[in-house]
Amino acid sequence: MAQTEAEVGIVRRLTLGALNRVERWGNKLPDPVTLFIIMILLVMIASAVAAAVGWTAVHPGTQETISPVNLFGGEMIRQTLTDMAQTFAGFPPLGLVLLVMLGIGVAERSGLIETALRGFVGSVPPVMLSGAIVFAGMMSSIAVDAGYVVLIPLGAVVFYGVGRHPIAGLAAAFAGVSAGFSANLLLTGLDVLLVSFTEPAAHLLDPEYGVLVTANYYLMIALVPIFTIAGTIVTEKIVEPSLGTYDPSDAEEGLPEPGGTEQRLTSKEKRGLVAAGLAVLATLIAVALLVVPTPWWTPPLYDPTGELLTERLGPFLSSIVALMLFFFFIPGLVYGIVTGSIRSDSDAAKMTAETMSSMGAYIVLAFVAAHLVAFFAWSNLGLIFSVVGADGLQAIGFTGIPLIVAFVIVSAFLNLLIGSASAKWAIMGPIFVPMLMQVGYSPELTQAAYRIGDSVTNVLTPLLPYFPLVIIFAQKYNKKIGIGTILSAMIPYSFAFLVVGLLALIVWMLLGIPLGPGAPMYYGG
Repeated sequence: MAQTEAEVGIVRRLTLGALNRVERWGNKLPDPVTLFIIMILLVMIASAVAAAVGWTAVHPGTQETISPVNLFGGEMIRQTLTDMAQTFAGFPPLGLVLLVMLGIGVAERSGLIETALRGFVGSVPPVMLSGAIVFAGMMSSIAVDAGYVVLIPLGAVVFYGVGRHPIAGLAAAFAGVSAGFSANLLLTGLDVLLVSFTEPAAHLLDPEYGVLVTANYYLMIALVPIFTIAGTIVTEKIVEPSLGTYDPSDAEEGLPEPGGTEQRLTSKEKRGLVAAGLAVLATLIAVALLVVPTPWWTPPLYDPTGELLTERLGPFLSSIVALMLFFFFIPGLVYGIVTGSIRSDSDAAKMTAETMSSMGAYIVLAFVAAHLVAFFAWSNLGLIFSVVGADGLQAIGFTGIPLIVAFVIVSAFLNLLIGSASAKWAIMGPIFVPMLMQVGYSPELTQAAYRIGDSVTNVLTPLLPYFPLVIIFAQKYNKKIGIGTILSAMIPYSFAFLVVGLLALIVWMLLGIPLGPGAPMYYGG
């Protein structure tokens, strides 16, 4: 046993040493804004080279030839300059982040969030804290991208509040929200989105084949506890030890002392929490009136024409981020009035203005990130890389489980190049769904394998629209943090989720368990 413990100690030291090297090398990179600008220039140069050599690919769905677009061309320069404001303003996370932060700013600066967290950390057993954050992150995908805006900073705040390293809490939440994006106990919009591509791909071989929205439901439910356990182990055994003891000297001004949220609540704070709780209840009732239909009332956030529940609730799911503005603002306002931190409308307005001023660094990052994502799309390089990679995997000649494993790994790699799950699946689905049907595997299995690979590397790609926001959240606790620190913290989660996700999928395949209601593992057509 002593030898085994010694071997484990050696592996642990080597792992922590490797992560520390990734952090050091990564943090030697330029400022994130500069790095994004460099990446933009590299994409532009690559587009020019690809166009010059005539590198093309054939879209497997439309059979159209995909040609690279030279971003140095006159037309593209004109488009870049004329669409610059639209590209920036149309960057999907920008409006969502600023919208929610208006409400969070009042809840935070009135003292509600800090007080609520003090009550929260006193009620959650410390041994469950890491797992609770990872689990909450995975479940947040029902609210589309709200988890990025709310749960990731919340994970840092909660860890900071109990005296643990805030970046470890941020990493645990980021892992649940992003690397575990496909896992959930409920059906989400992703299920509907992917099926809309999987079924047409299956029709290329079998025009009568139907794919249900519950195609991967059983497996995705099983992945929730699996990812929760894996995320907990990675947080407490790898990431938090690698970060070392937290030094608050580099944090933003105004943060309380680490562990300060364990203080007892005053009677005034308790009254404020009760009032805020009633405000939350009233807000939830108001939302329910907007969503739940009755015989005499068709609410505006309910679509009675939808065939599936997710379709009927589509307006509500699309409105969750906007509703969160009120979910934070109203209780924060009530708490501030009861405790005296808000004495006039000017105080509330000042809190929202201070919140927006603190988002300046993110707005700058969002500007360059928006153009990097746009340039990659305009150049067609992402599409070409996806098609070439998929063709290469098809040419390898793997069969059975090795083919599925290779497909998951290729999906994970391509996710580093194209952030959109639907864009990648639109390319890969028409290739791999019919191909695997011909060797006996169902479209539902192919889709499940894609989902696992597509999510686990979300935390490693700067093309993820919310990656700059994660850096900004982290810099609240350490102004010197760069991309290297974030990547070194997230690599273990990505690897662990990939391994356990693959193992779960292999067990499903070996046992022939249905992937969901009416979703077989094998195709017999």
